[in-house]
Amino acid sequence: MGLTKQYLRYVASAVFGLIGSQKGNIVFVTLRGEKGRYVAVPGCEHVFVWDLRKGEKILILQGLRHEVTCLCPSPDGLHLAVGYEDGSIRIFSLLSGEGNVTFNGHKAAITSLKYDQLGGRLASGSKDTDVIVWDVINESGLYRLKGHKDAITQALFLREKNLLVTSGKDTMVKWWDLDTQHCFKTMVGHRTEVWGLVLVSEEKRLITGASDSELRAWDISYLQEIEDPEEPEPKKSKESSPGIQDSHEADDGTLEMDEAPEDRILTCRKAGSIMREGRDRVVNLAIDRTGRILACHGTDSVLEVFCILSKEEIQKKMDKKMKKAKKKAKLNSCNEEEEDLEVNVKMTLQDEIQRVANIKASAKIKSFDLIHTPQGELKAVFLLQNNLVELYSLNASMPGSQPVRTNRITIGGHRSDVRTLAFSSDNIAILSAAADSIKIWNRSTLQCIRTMTCEYALCSFFVPGDRQVVIGTKTGKLQLCDLASGNLLETIDAHDGALWSLSLSPDQRGFVTGGADKSVKFWDFELVKDENSTQKRLSVKQTRTLQLDEEVLCVSYSPNQKLLAVSLLDCTVKVFYVDTLKFFLSLYGHKLPVICMDISYDGALIATGSADRNVKIWGLDFGDCHKSLFAHDDSVMYLRFVPKSHLFFTAGKDHKIKQWDADKFEHIQTLEGHHQEIWCLAVSPSGDYVVSSSHDKSLRLWERTREPLILEEEKEMQREAEYEESVAKEDQPAVPGETQGDNYFTGKKTIETVKAAERIMEAVELYREETAKMREHKAICKAAGKEVPPPINPILMAYGNISPSAYVLEIFKGIKSSELEESLLVLPFSYVPDILRLFNEFIQQGSDIELLCRCLFFLLRIHFGQITSNQMLVPVIEKLKETTISKVSQVRDVIGFNMAGLDYLKRECEAKSEVMFFADATSHLEEKKRKRKKREKLILTVT
Repeated sequence: MGLTKQYLRYVASAVFGLIGSQKGNIVFVTLRGEKGRYVAVPGCEHVFVWDLRKGEKILILQGLRHEVTCLCPSPDGLHLAVGYEDGSIRIFSLLSGEGNVTFNGHKAAITSLKYDQLGGRLASGSKDTDVIVWDVINESGLYRLKGHKDAITQALFLREKNLLVTSGKDTMVKWWDLDTQHCFKTMVGHRTEVWGLVLVSEEKRLITGASDSELRAWDISYLQEIEDPEEPEPKKSKESSPGIQDSHEADDGTLEMDEAPEDRILTCRKAGSIMREGRDRVVNLAIDRTGRILACHGTDSVLEVFCILSKEEIQKKMDKKMKKAKKKAKLNSCNEEEEDLEVNVKMTLQDEIQRVANIKASAKIKSFDLIHTPQGELKAVFLLQNNLVELYSLNASMPGSQPVRTNRITIGGHRSDVRTLAFSSDNIAILSAAADSIKIWNRSTLQCIRTMTCEYALCSFFVPGDRQVVIGTKTGKLQLCDLASGNLLETIDAHDGALWSLSLSPDQRGFVTGGADKSVKFWDFELVKDENSTQKRLSVKQTRTLQLDEEVLCVSYSPNQKLLAVSLLDCTVKVFYVDTLKFFLSLYGHKLPVICMDISYDGALIATGSADRNVKIWGLDFGDCHKSLFAHDDSVMYLRFVPKSHLFFTAGKDHKIKQWDADKFEHIQTLEGHHQEIWCLAVSPSGDYVVSSSHDKSLRLWERTREPLILEEEKEMQREAEYEESVAKEDQPAVPGETQGDNYFTGKKTIETVKAAERIMEAVELYREETAKMREHKAICKAAGKEVPPPINPILMAYGNISPSAYVLEIFKGIKSSELEESLLVLPFSYVPDILRLFNEFIQQGSDIELLCRCLFFLLRIHFGQITSNQMLVPVIEKLKETTISKVSQVRDVIGFNMAGLDYLKRECEAKSEVMFFADATSHLEEKKRKRKKREKLILTVT
């Protein structure tokens, strides 16, 4: 058997160059007891927590694969709920940074997350049109609410009542009664998508934002208030609705449904509209925690801030208006009665909700969050479209106050996509260049150590010695920058069109450039006298030009500097001799232009990547094509050989980086992590590191490990991953008696739930086998007339030599609370009778009553027909009924006793704290008296 070639695995090392990704929202979080200082932002699949004061990243909440789409901090500030693109939700502890709770229930990206007032429940909305309410404490789903026909945009709990209000892109706003889990009211007063909603004025007013420049306000009247004789009759509001519809056309139509007043929990009536200055749709609409400040923004860079006046302020305004009206009536000598004046002086919606200021950010706003400081200052933090976080402060209580930008986080990333990357010769520094700036990063700390301005960069490299860098720009210029000072040394007009490619000569004395003006130019480094100082500085001079018939897309020197490969727009690669510039080879076969190429270290192979998604490997001796590989599902954007080997990396628009073997023409591994198109990559001179940049604004560092990679195992793992994905996409298991639209289960079938069900089945099988073995062993011992210890199962020995039934209980305990129902749903009925008998035994022992009852009731619910029709299970169910009722009542008594004890301790603590409070006050008063006496004595001595 021949020796197999050994490859080493590359793994993801870090994500950097990203301040905040665009799909999620920014939120203030409380850390170390400080509010308004730290913000959480989505960072691709991770969540970054930034310190706004220092501009530093202090915590990373590690994600798995999918991009973060939604963030929501808990009311107590200790946890952060994170929604992902695959529909999963994870709850992280901000103290430890770990995510221990995972909810899987949605089939598409999470679009809305909201905690209730106490933080015990979490409502999630998704693009799959469902709303799910989760029990955070029990780590399980409560119920799924179906009714919307398009993606959910917002979901809000009401504080005082057990109600939920949701909005969606289907133009509907729905009210849900959570006691009965049904929608009791649908508001149809919007003609376009409802993008956001908030509850203000003690939850008696609803404000919605749609795809126009209006913020619509709706007055909410609850049933108890309607029945009060002092309040207006519901008929009046019903009569007023058609009037609203007529005056505002069909766009703001009636909201009343054909319901009897006694069946209605609340009524809604349109109160009016607030006109925004922006003409586009509302992107985000939010209020601060005090409920006093309302803010919204569209697709532009302006945040509009409004102040909602309290009842006292509205009354003061009303009194002022009345005084003015009375004065005016006296001046006009009118004899109007006071009642007529009150009719004329009305409070409009614009008087109740006043515009405070507009905050203009430096770029388009993607999301924002508000917080009110104890000093009465409003802080607004923005996540901008150009990878930037800005913090503004505004004194909303002072009229005419202007917003002030107090902090911004900029140094951690580029404002636009990185189009070129390069490693320094010592593998320590990484260069990244975008449309407006060049950044130098330290590879080990991932900190930005230098930022320089430049034009739109397309290609770059470190000058030998790593003290200068050369940049090729979109306007055809060469820019030479000094790293020590951060200055631009020189700008040279190299090409008339874009300068697409640079290649450093192997002798390191010059380089070659290729541009859109159909020419290849050769340059040499030289030292010239600096005008500003006596010392010489580095410069470049052009030596030769090679004119071609087509635009040049890529150039590359061979390692011995004898050949130059030039990729042209006519889909061919031409190879020339460097010394004479004579034509040597033409490599043709690609159907679309070759975007990238590289020559191996020994000059034997050239690999070309094209927009036709193929990579071709050619021999440079005769120009023959060794192999054509279908590399990516989209254009191949970049290709680089690993130094001192025939392995090479390709990057594509399909978000993947792949490693290939050019000798055996095999795919070695795929590096997945980027969420959008990959523009470029660079391999370090040692080959130990790879860095890549993408349209998702992130830079990713990949590191070569010492772990050997076996191709067969890699293919097997890939097949397993594909199988797991197919399992997750399969139809949900059906429940007898349930129709397609009545899926009340909150969970979703995942590979984890399937594995949990398999563990339960294996445990029950082991229990059956061990029970049968015990019976046989007893029979043998009885026949032999002597006692022999039974053989012990190694699995049971690993668990501490427990009994088979206890092992089954351990397996149930090991299943995550959020996956329990779905695991039981996948379980075949043949295992249920044994499980029910075991449950009876466990409940009698009085262990884990809550978990066992939850499993028992769920199994009875889904297998009710089969269990009731099975005569063998009747005595089991009868015993379960007796034991469950008695044991549950015992647990309830214990909990009641504990609750009473805690209440007593609470009262004791409160009584002690009051005594301490008064004691502190007395000592403080005595201290004041002592100080006053001392002062008086001093005055007496002075006089």
